[in-house]
Amino acid sequence: MNALLPLFAQAAAPASGTSSLMPFLFQLGAIMAIFYFLMIRPQQKQRKQLETAILALKKGDHILTTGGVVGEVVFIKELMDDGQPSKGMDDLVTIKTGDVKIVVQRRAIAQVGVAGSATAA
Repeated sequence: MNALLPLFAQAAAPASGTSSLMPFLFQLGAIMAIFYFLMIRPQQKQRKQLETAILALKKGDHILTTGGVVGEVVFIKELMDDGQPSKGMDDLVTIKTGDVKIVVQRRAIAQVGVAGSATAA
C-alpha cells in the first residue's frame, strides 16, 4: 500500500498544478523582455541611425560598401517620384576608389564616414 501512495499523491496534484503555470509564464515574459531590450531594440536603433546617415549622404563623403569597397562619393542619382527627385534606398551612388569609379545602390552602403579611408589620387 505504501508503494501506491506516491501515485495517489501525484493524481491529486493537477488541481494545484494550474497555479504553477503562472510563475513559468512570468519567467518566460521576463526573458522575452530582457531579450527585446538587450538585443532587438539596440539593433533597430543602430539600423535607423545607419539609414539616416545613408539618406543624408552627400558628395565628398567616405563610405564602405557591403562588398568591402572603400571610396568617396562622387555623384548621387536620385530616382524620380512623380516628377520630383526623392531620396530612397534604390538611388544610385557613384563612388571613386583609387582611379576607378563604381556605381552602387544606397542599400549597398554599410558604413558612412569610414576612418582612414583616404583614396589614392
